[in-house]
Amino acid sequence: MFPYRLNSVRKSRGVTAQQMADFLCMGLRAYRNYESGDRFPSADTLIKIADKLDVSIDYLLGRDNFLKSHGVFFDEF
Repeated sequence: MFPYRLNSVRKSRGVTAQQMADFLCMGLRAYRNYESGDRFPSADTLIKIADKLDVSIDYLLGRDNFLKSHGVFFDEF
């Protein structure tokens, strides 16, 4: 879920993978590992990604249905 949502939101925001890698101070290959699902970011990096893309961490992690089931609603992106 995370790799798909990361890729989808990044593209919808008009941000390139290289721009994300630069923002996160990492190489493009390292960033692409997040979008391919080969690696998962640290908590600090996950926060930076969510902030840059203006989405919640819960949305990126696919927890939006869990939150909705508990009465928490938000815009997906």
